[in-house]
Amino acid sequence: MPIGAYFAVSAILFCIGLTGVMIRRNVIVLFMCIELMLNAVNLTLAAAARMWGGADGQVFVFFVIVVAAAEVVVGLALIVNLFFRRGTLDIDAPNLLKW
Repeated sequence: MPIGAYFAVSAILFCIGLTGVMIRRNVIVLFMCIELMLNAVNLTLAAAARMWGGADGQVFVFFVIVVAAAEVVVGLALIVNLFFRRGTLDIDAPNLLKW
């Protein structure tokens, strides 16, 4: 499979994630779209590492996945706490972050 195909799939995934971030108003869907964009960048890094024949990009992808896993844990904890406190996950709620 040519490297350009990996870059094309990565660009499509990134555009889908960006569209979801711009359009959707639910915090969980927004969080999933950001993760989709992060995975698209990881695919680009892995494809570039394969193209140049080095393992640097793959090691960087591994560390990005580890950091993303920690982000998911903290982000979902904040989202669940926000839902229990406010009863909604709508971004447009005017007093969502006020105590």
